[in-house]
Amino acid sequence: MHKITGAALAAAAVCFAGPALAQQQAAPPLGPDFSKVTIKTFDLGNRTYMLEGAGGNSTIAVGDDGVIMVDGQFAPLHDKLKAAIAAVTPQPVKFLVNSHYHRDHVGGNVPFSKDGATVVAHENVRTRLASGATMIVPDVKIPPAPPEALPAQIYTDALKLEVKGRAAQLAHPLNAHTDGDTYVYFADANVLSTGDTVAMGRYPNIDFGNGGNIKGMIAAADAYLALANDATKIVPGHGPLASKAQLVEYRAMLVTARDRMAKLIAEGKSLDDVYAAKPFADFDVKFNLPEQASKNWMRVVYASLKS
Repeated sequence: MHKITGAALAAAAVCFAGPALAQQQAAPPLGPDFSKVTIKTFDLGNRTYMLEGAGGNSTIAVGDDGVIMVDGQFAPLHDKLKAAIAAVTPQPVKFLVNSHYHRDHVGGNVPFSKDGATVVAHENVRTRLASGATMIVPDVKIPPAPPEALPAQIYTDALKLEVKGRAAQLAHPLNAHTDGDTYVYFADANVLSTGDTVAMGRYPNIDFGNGGNIKGMIAAADAYLALANDATKIVPGHGPLASKAQLVEYRAMLVTARDRMAKLIAEGKSLDDVYAAKPFADFDVKFNLPEQASKNWMRVVYASLKS
């Protein structure tokens, strides 16, 4: 995958308090030292697992003849992810689902497709990867991806993927984190993989320059709450495994952020005015985030509601 410049990476590195370190592959020492990353495997029951490494969380569902995987993290982690999968099953990855186009989620497209996996994504992911994109927060220009990195199978609204003994329900929430998000529900394990429409213990990002909007983030949370029950295990894009009760808290934070920002915008406040007002100071304290992460969140919510 492509690398970004040091200046762009520096901007990315302060965005959203570290775990969303960069939306592009980066080499040490500017980015994660992939040689030191350990893949942690969490058993979610019924042959379904969350893999935590660097970049977005991955989810795997093991069938009798193959694996359905959600998000491949950064390309240099392919071998470690493959080893983690091999530790729980000898079956190959048959489908790799991209939850959205950001590089910390789609880095595995090339190496896993070379292994024989079919990469699956919303049609807008293929468009963004093929044409390249510009993120505003962080300020990163993402060059067009090579043809071999593009999803081989795309869908518009919903899609069902199957391997022997397992099924995944894919659906597209409109204009949430990006314009090409996918969430995946494994009904037989009661596991919901949300991509970056959900983040635990921090603010999410909203890629408002590429279709993201806080209103869509709230709508996505509503869809998840309608789907989930108290036993549902929710794999967020970043952060630890979550419950429905935690998702309720997350949605409440989004709604509060929207409402407070809407009030400031209605009062004619500029973005600089918003920065000075610090409307999310209570959440800043709760999440223990640096000032830059707070300012980034103010900026993306403001831009969502001003557009």
